[in-house]
Formats: sequence, C-alpha cells, structure tokens
Amino acid sequence: MNLALWIAAGLLAAVALSGGISKTFVPKEKLAAVHGGGWTADAGAGFVKTLGVLELLAAVGLILPAVLDIAPVLVPVTAGCWILLMAGAMITHGRRGESAFVLLNLIYLAVAAFIAWGRFVLDPFTG
Repeated sequence: MNLALWIAAGLLAAVALSGGISKTFVPKEKLAAVHGGGWTADAGAGFVKTLGVLELLAAVGLILPAVLDIAPVLVPVTAGCWILLMAGAMITHGRRGESAFVLLNLIYLAVAAFIAWGRFVLDPFTG
C-alpha cells in the first residue's frame, strides 16, 4: 500500500507541478487559446496566477514533507486541499460544458482522495 500511495502522490505532484507552472508563468491570453484553458479568458490574471501558485504548493506538499520527514501529515492535508481545488475545477468546466475536463478533474480528485484516505487511515507516516 505504501508504494501505491507514493506512486499516486508522485503522479499527482507531477500534474500539480505542470498545471502550476503553466498558470503561474504563461500569460492568461496564451492559456485561453489552449484546449481546456478557455476559462482563463473569464478570470482575472491574478486569480489564474494564484491558482498556479496553489498548484505549485500542492506539488511540494504532496512529496516534500514525507521525504524530509518534517510534518508528514501535510501530505494527506495537501491531498484534501487538492480535492477542494478539483471540485472547483469540475464546477468551472461543467458550467462551460467541457465534460472531458470534468472527467479528468474527477480522476485527479479520486487520486487525491485515495492519498488522503491512505495516509490518514490505511498507511499513515506516523506510528
């Protein structure tokens, strides 16, 4: 179970890192032109960048606390926060009729739920 949770956290961290870099450093006009990025045209640049920074923090929070053994409880807490972020993403894409992205965000949400449940209940870092 530990290995499965590490793999899930690594994959989700890679997704968060990728999304975080693009939202933080790519101008929102370029993001709006990309498939699935149309929502950024309706959002402020500061909001998009804030989401990007949150995703970068999530990438760090899913891995670093456990690797450094400094407050490893932050891993499932970060996964819980990712669940909230994906719920918002699903609502946004759902309002825009982008069902493929709703499904993709649901998958990311499920992976985060697995990590949160796994690290809080099944195989916590403490004990």
